[in-house]
Amino acid sequence: MTVAPLRIGNASGFYGDRFDAMREMLTGGPLDVLTGDYLAELTMLILGRDRLKNPSGGYARTFLGQLEECLGLAHERGVRIVANAGGLNPAGLADAVRQLADRLGIPVRVAHVEGDDLTAGHPRSLAAHAYLGGAGIAACLREGADIVVTGRVTDAALVTGPAVAHFGWAPDAYDRLAGAVVAGHVLECGTQATGGNYAFFTDHDPARLRHPGFPLAELHEDGTSVITKHDGTGGLVDIGTVTAQLLYETSGARYAGPDVTARLDSVRLTQEAPDRVRVSGVRGEAPPPTLKVGLNRLGGYRNEVAFVLTGLDIEAKAALVRDQMEAALDAAKSRPAEVRWDLARTDHPDAPTQETASALLRLVVRDPGQDAVGRTLSGAAIELALASYPGFHVIAPPGKGSPYGVFEDVYVPQGAVEHVAVLHDGRRVPVAPAADTLVLEPAPESALPEPLPSGPTRRAPLGVVAGARSGDKGGNANVGVWVRSDDAWRWLVHQLTADRFQNLITESCHLKVVRHTLPNLRALNFVVEGILGEGVASQHRFDPQAKALGEWLRSRHLDIPEALL
Repeated sequence: MTVAPLRIGNASGFYGDRFDAMREMLTGGPLDVLTGDYLAELTMLILGRDRLKNPSGGYARTFLGQLEECLGLAHERGVRIVANAGGLNPAGLADAVRQLADRLGIPVRVAHVEGDDLTAGHPRSLAAHAYLGGAGIAACLREGADIVVTGRVTDAALVTGPAVAHFGWAPDAYDRLAGAVVAGHVLECGTQATGGNYAFFTDHDPARLRHPGFPLAELHEDGTSVITKHDGTGGLVDIGTVTAQLLYETSGARYAGPDVTARLDSVRLTQEAPDRVRVSGVRGEAPPPTLKVGLNRLGGYRNEVAFVLTGLDIEAKAALVRDQMEAALDAAKSRPAEVRWDLARTDHPDAPTQETASALLRLVVRDPGQDAVGRTLSGAAIELALASYPGFHVIAPPGKGSPYGVFEDVYVPQGAVEHVAVLHDGRRVPVAPAADTLVLEPAPESALPEPLPSGPTRRAPLGVVAGARSGDKGGNANVGVWVRSDDAWRWLVHQLTADRFQNLITESCHLKVVRHTLPNLRALNFVVEGILGEGVASQHRFDPQAKALGEWLRSRHLDIPEALL
């Protein structure tokens, strides 16, 4: 007998996402399951610091606020809620949800998933958590849970868990599981799949993108899905928006997770109707024998000051204050261990306003001790107030310095983690690790199409013909680039090599850049190793999560065939 499709939506892409999204998704149309993704590498560090202040905390408190408004709606409509808002303390959040439900008089069964917390085995870490799969979530739902909260699971597990519970897939139904992983990856970042942060946003009516609706997937028993959104909501769902999200924070063709390794090079997208994109053809393989563990620790202290340089002689003004500050830091009792300068030429000649006549010289310092980045920096900067370049001022005086975090990942055997589903009645159900695994190796590169025939070209920004989306994975950045026609693909795949990428993105020229091809998506994915230092929390560069790295690439000029313009 055919099982009805599972209609699963998302109401959060990060801790701090649109508060009203849960209500919008519950009232906007039919749903079976509503998910919420609240965790990221930086979030785990924030929650870890929260837990230091309050051991009973460590979870996303906005989730409780959303439930206070929406728990009754979910209960009336029979919508189950699955969220990783438990963060570092899923048991604590589950208890808080039960107390909220009792206070509201709403009979709901609350379960949670444990086992990801490995901090005790990594004493130098503030938080060390394994990325679990969806099997624990599935166990909770099969036993009747209305709400399941987890700690650190893979983002796609919020979809694979409900799918396994609904369809009864076996652990080795790799193609179907991979289809659910792909759907989960598209949904995980909320409105990024419905026109948010979209490279080709200027092709659409601005009013349509002002308040994009959150995405949902109609997931079928065979693992295919349709990505869509509630009727009447803002934004759009087309092949471009889905492609952009598929490329986000991935690397090669093999997208590994605890449940399955999905082959992104097998994904096929079809525009089925307006705001409906069918995802099919997804192939899966056995998951790797190890689980990723994210380690968050405090790396030291950082501080910064931005000097405002206005009008003429910008370079000379920057050189003067830099020499003065370097001399003062050298003479200090404790010079910061790391000192970094960046000059942003935001100034314009003959500018009509003072702000547009000004450039910014940014100084960032780091050190294991707070004094070296606090008193040392503030004293050196403030003492120059009347003794430096003409027009001297800063955006804000430096403070005492603040702690920064460091993220790294390690891997442990799947069997080393005690994955447990804690059911609504208190029973604890162990979740077995994957029975069959496959060591992860790079997928063979796909055959390239014939190059586009030579012809007249015009110097133009890459973004005229190509979209891009970029993001972070620890200290690495990924930049996904895609085009919308076969001819553009024939040009792009031969022109945008790893070497050409490094020439265009000069910050990467001394780093390792790996290119992956995804012909079905007409896409390339570049991984830039080490460009983000020790991860987002270390704030290594101006754009610490590489969110706009792809837009910088799109702004660079190449010789583009006139036939594509």
